[in-house]
Formats: sequence, structure tokens, C-alpha cells
Amino acid sequence: MNMHTQPQRTPAETALIDAFGERLSLLPGDGAVMLKRDDAIEAVKHGLPTRRVESWHYTDLRRLLSAVPDFDPTAVAKAIAPVVEGSTVLPLLNGVSSAKTPAIEGVSVQALSEKLTDGSIAPGLDPYGSDDAIGALNMAFVADGYFVDIADGTQVEKPIELQNLQAGGQTHIRLAVRVGAGAKAVIVERQAGEGAALVSSVSQLVLGEGAEVTWLIVQEQPDTATHLAQFKAHIGKNAKLTLFVMNAGGKLVRQEVVVKTTGEGADFQLRGINLLAGDAHTDTTMVLDHAVPHTTSTEVIRNVVTGKARGVFQGRINVHQYAQKTNAKMACNTLLLSDDGEFSTKPELEIFADDVVCGHGATVTEIDHNHLFYLMARGIDEKSARGLLVKAFIAEVIEELDDEVIVEALETRLDGWFAAHG
Repeated sequence: MNMHTQPQRTPAETALIDAFGERLSLLPGDGAVMLKRDDAIEAVKHGLPTRRVESWHYTDLRRLLSAVPDFDPTAVAKAIAPVVEGSTVLPLLNGVSSAKTPAIEGVSVQALSEKLTDGSIAPGLDPYGSDDAIGALNMAFVADGYFVDIADGTQVEKPIELQNLQAGGQTHIRLAVRVGAGAKAVIVERQAGEGAALVSSVSQLVLGEGAEVTWLIVQEQPDTATHLAQFKAHIGKNAKLTLFVMNAGGKLVRQEVVVKTTGEGADFQLRGINLLAGDAHTDTTMVLDHAVPHTTSTEVIRNVVTGKARGVFQGRINVHQYAQKTNAKMACNTLLLSDDGEFSTKPELEIFADDVVCGHGATVTEIDHNHLFYLMARGIDEKSARGLLVKAFIAEVIEELDDEVIVEALETRLDGWFAAHG
């Protein structure tokens, strides 16, 4: 007879299970939500994903997440200046939304704790698959966040910045945004903090017909934090989503992007930069479903690796059988600045339609010594010359956003990272 034994739990798994038991009475939710929480913690009890799980092959969470901090009710995070000056800020301070939210014409803002309590958010809480460890962890512990509803035809004049700020301990938040037909908005998702922390964050976006959204994720957690994040989006008919992801911090980071085109004419643009230093481990994993005909997408990821850092990009594009006339392109380019740094790239195409244009590519390289010599021959010292080449490699992707104010704001973040790690 074959005996299947459960592997001994790690300290991190044990701590999460114990914390759930301690906090369950404090978590908001009606009966439907609480059932989903129970299902979620059962997934954690079965063990965090290892290399044997294909989608986690390069990020062995069970090994890398060696310990988790306790919840810290005394932690006090403070709101910070927005990435783009003049933005409307909706802060989440150590996982708690603000009691007072600014009025935005055509935009309704509600604390997610209220929608958990009445159960109206329950249908949107399900994980996207059996390997959705981030969704399960977040579902078990999420207590607050924001639900933002942008009315049809609304042109939001100023960017909306959703600030998730922590000051140590554990923070689990969720952001749900619905953008009505023909509406336009710029949304900044800010992830930052200080101290030893475990942060889980799930963002959900639904775009109505003809809507247009630019969503910026700026992740600058300290090198003592574990950041597990997920961005999910459904793009409707003739809608356009431009997603920009900037990972520039964190000890252990996994940023998932899960996008589905649900209407003809939908367009998805992903631009991402991963800035890795020290002994950080950063994983960006994307799954894109082209589910209907006549949709387009382009993904460009640029990575800079220094020190003993390790990075991962997994990108999978699924073209469904009925998604004829799909046009999808994906590229991942990496610049290694250290012999000890590593970057793993796994692009995938799964195509079931026969009238499509699809392609992917990946490169890994060092600084071109001919370019370095060219700059140094004109009186630029080596360190400055290397900095110029690296910044040019990254800035090319930022400039594709084609909004001068946003580009300048992101380049300022880029300059700050290079000042600390250049």
C-alpha cells in the first residue's frame, strides 16, 4: 500500500496558519467571504509552492520564504508624496484605508472592508487557478483596500495614486477598480514601506467598452520586505490598457500579471523594468489570454542586475481557438552588471488559432565595451559612462509612455535607484 505523507511544515507555513486562527475573529466578511477564507487557508495548509509547481519553478516560495513576521498592531505608516505631483492620493496605511477620501468627479470610492462585510465583493475573490498561492494568501488575510468605480464617459483629470504603505509586520490589501465605457484615467499603484514585512496585494481591474487606462505599479519596498503581488485585468471591446511595472526594491518579490481580452479590438501594452541589487530575488510572471478575435498586445521587459541579485521573467501568451487576427509580441532584455547576478527568462506562446501574428524574444548581455570606450574617449569617466549606458537601456522603455509628466516622474525614481546602487 502506498502512503502519501504531508511534508513537515516550514516555520513560515506554521506561522501563517497560526496567525489565521488568531486573526479570524477580526477579519471582516459575511458567510460567503468567510467560506472563501477557509478554502484559502486550506490551500496554505497544503504547503507553499515549490520548484515542482511549474509556474513557481524559478521561485521556490517554500524555501525562499523562510520566516514571516507577526502582525504588528503598533506599526504606524505615514502617507508620502505621490509619484506624479498633483495626484489624488488614496492611502492604505498598514493595511487600513482612510476614513476620509477626497471627492473626485465621476468617481466613487469605497473602503473594501465594507464590501467584505456585506459580501458584495465575494464573487471576485476566487483564485485564478490551482497554483494561485498569492491569491490564496491574500484571500485568507485581506481586511481592507479600496473599491474604485469610474463612471461611463468620465475623463479623470488628475492621476489617482493608491498608496499601500507599511511600517513592518504583515499587510494584506486588495484594490478593485471598475472603469466604465469610454472613461479615461491614470492610476498609480504605489508599494513602499520600511522594516521587516510580509506584504500581499491583489489588484483587479475591469475596463468597459472603449475605456482607456494607464496603470503604473511602482514597487520600492525595503530590502527587508517580502512583497507578493498580483494584477488582474479584463479588457473590454475597443478598450486599451497600458500597464507599466517598476520593481526597484524588496528582498523577495513576485509580481504576477494576469490579463484577459474579453472584447474585440482590445489592446494591452505592458512595459516593465526590474532593477535588482544586493541579494534580492524578483520574479515577474505574466499570463495573457487573447480570448476573442481582433486583439493586440505588446510586452517589453528590461532588467538590470547587479550584485548577487536573481531575477525571473515568465511570460505566457495564450491565443484561444476563436481569437483569429490576434497580433501579439513579447520581448525581454537583460543587462548583467555583475558576474554573480542571474536572470532566468521563460517566454511561451500557446496558439490554437491559425490566422495570427505572434512572436517572442529574449536577450541577456553585458555593457558593450565599444560603447563604453566611445564615451570614455570623449572625457567621460568610466563610472559615469556606465551609468549613462545603463540609464539609456532603461529610459527607452519609460519614454514609450508618451506622457511627459509621467516620464519625468519615473525617471526621477530611476535616478534615485541609480544613486543608491550605481
